[in-house]
Amino acid sequence: MSGHRPRAAWHRRLRHSLGLRLMLLFVLLALAMSAAFLGGMQRALSGGWRDVVRPLVADYVDRLAADLGTPPDVARAQSLVRALPLSIRIDGPAVRWDSHPRDSHPNMRRWHQHDHGDHGDDGDRPSVQGAGWWLLTRTTADGHRITFGLGDAGWSRQPSAIGWVTLGVLLLLTALAYGYVRHLLRPLRAIGEGAQRFGAGEFSAPIPIKRRDELGDLAAQVNAMAASLSDRLDAKRALLLAISHELRSPLTRARLNAELVEDTPASREPREALQRDLALMGELITDLLESERLASGHSVLQREPTALNDLIAEVLAQNFPGEAIQTQFADVPMLPLDRARLRLLLRNLIDNALRHNAVGGPPIVVTTQRDSHQVRLRVRDFGPGVAEEHLPHLAQAFYRPDEARQRSTGGVGLGLHLCRLVARAHGGELHISNAAPGLMIEVTLPA
Repeated sequence: MSGHRPRAAWHRRLRHSLGLRLMLLFVLLALAMSAAFLGGMQRALSGGWRDVVRPLVADYVDRLAADLGTPPDVARAQSLVRALPLSIRIDGPAVRWDSHPRDSHPNMRRWHQHDHGDHGDDGDRPSVQGAGWWLLTRTTADGHRITFGLGDAGWSRQPSAIGWVTLGVLLLLTALAYGYVRHLLRPLRAIGEGAQRFGAGEFSAPIPIKRRDELGDLAAQVNAMAASLSDRLDAKRALLLAISHELRSPLTRARLNAELVEDTPASREPREALQRDLALMGELITDLLESERLASGHSVLQREPTALNDLIAEVLAQNFPGEAIQTQFADVPMLPLDRARLRLLLRNLIDNALRHNAVGGPPIVVTTQRDSHQVRLRVRDFGPGVAEEHLPHLAQAFYRPDEARQRSTGGVGLGLHLCRLVARAHGGELHISNAAPGLMIEVTLPA
């Protein structure tokens, strides 16, 4: 299993990294081109070259054998070996001599291992043996067998050296090409980071444009799109704030007028209904204004060291006295929190849980838990829960699972949205899941 994990991780990285795939493509392309070129050149040269050169070499070897005499003269053979890159071996009844003994010369050991070719009846034809070495044998009239081969010349080691140098140059060129492609694709990382910032609502830092190619044009287009989105969001917020502020004055007057209505048995019920509706409108306007303030993130927070468990107990005592609520507190550290915004979050979460808890069922549960780098706040009810398709949308503004949108089945759809904004403004997050039974809402805060 341990061997499969690195391979799987490498495959995932290869699929994800465009640079690695391009490097692999360069390597394969270079190897394929080298193999095609070398194979083609070998075929082109081996087709007629040997047939042309072989008779010339055979004639030259005949002259060398004749020059050695009969029986072969060792002194002349030694002179030839010193003057030419040759190896000579003489086997016969009178002379037995080897210019490169196998025990002292590695090339000759290899040479001797392949000395078993067919030399023909008259011994005049060259025989090409294993590994590309030409071994030519001549037989003298007195029965001596003279074998000519390549000596210990420096050029015999050149092919392997050339091969390693070629491979090194190939790898160097591939590395240079990969580095250049990485340089070309570097703006993609900046574009990706910019897209993440824009997706989080941070439009203040556009993507830096350092190139005037297609990727530079793409970055400019993404910046233009982000600027357009930022302008639309600002216009929407400005309109919402203006409407909310303008509604506060007539709403306040309406509430005062409702208070001044004469309290009679006939008017009491409609007067109280009007006051309830006006109060709900006031809460809606307050929530809208707060959501727009929190949309700017942590800059609106007034942080102070806060004991989260004590704050939860305080909210429960002030806002939910006598309610069926069970608490399970862990030892959590002091956190830099905006107490007013955390109160808003706790009130909304607990009120939402109480509203949807099963009648006569277990009490809702409020728990805190500390992990290595964060504190978790959980609020769970034991109601019917929510269909899975609605869970990703519950914290959206004005979203409610029931299409009828009745006040008796829930609020206007801003409570959980405000809770998410408060959590994110503190650097945390809000998660919603079914607990079977009931709904679990978890808020994570950095410790």
